[in-house]
Amino acid sequence: QVQLVESGGGLVQPGGSLTLSCAVSGVYVSENRVSWYRQPPTRQREFLATIFRSGTPSYADRAKGRFTISRDLDKNTVWLRMDGLENDDSAVYVCHLNIRGTDFWGQGTQVTVSS
Repeated sequence: QVQLVESGGGLVQPGGSLTLSCAVSGVYVSENRVSWYRQPPTRQREFLATIFRSGTPSYADRAKGRFTISRDLDKNTVWLRMDGLENDDSAVYVCHLNIRGTDFWGQGTQVTVSS
């Protein structure tokens, strides 16, 4: 059974940093592309970053320069490091993978940027 469990969200001040984790079970992150999205309260779900099976990362323009996606194969976990957070980054952050046409999503972790 494939499961994705996010953690690491919380309240952070503008300009601060957070690192989110996506613990994957049931499949290996080394064999699957894993992505991070976010769901802001008043906008549609937004793609942020993906890490391919090769380990190569790719970012949406909104994430370039501030967000870093990485993975730990021993822990079967994908990370999202976020720096320079802004109020507009407040959202539920969710990780995703697709296996043979089936989407798997985690439950999400809330990030709130506020002074």
